[in-house]
Amino acid sequence: MALPKDMRLKGHRTFHYIHKNSKKFHGKFMTFKVAKSNPEILLSHKFKNKSNKLRVAIAISKKVSKKAVDRNKIRRMLQEWLLTNIQEINNHNPYWLLVNLRFGDFCNDKNMLLEEFQDLMFQSRLIK
Repeated sequence: MALPKDMRLKGHRTFHYIHKNSKKFHGKFMTFKVAKSNPEILLSHKFKNKSNKLRVAIAISKKVSKKAVDRNKIRRMLQEWLLTNIQEINNHNPYWLLVNLRFGDFCNDKNMLLEEFQDLMFQSRLIK
């Protein structure tokens, strides 16, 4: 299941803003970059909906797996976890989240990947 359009991050200006103004959280398999949202950047993408929701982008490098099928399965798994636990996420503080997976052989161990994703969500205080 994919993320709804109002929860996705797009545009090079958005990612540039996140890389410059984010707070970073590191785990064994992935890194989180969390930044306060800046709706003026999204005006260039003609977003009419200026909702203050959490927006997420999940980036998985080819170093993780050469097969796009495997990378898409990992991305969908993380997005599904995020959608099932969306009620617990802080909606009164709008944040932008960029998730980067580090390279390694963890495609077979999905439970460890989900545990670390959940731990980093708690560390970044996106979930209380």
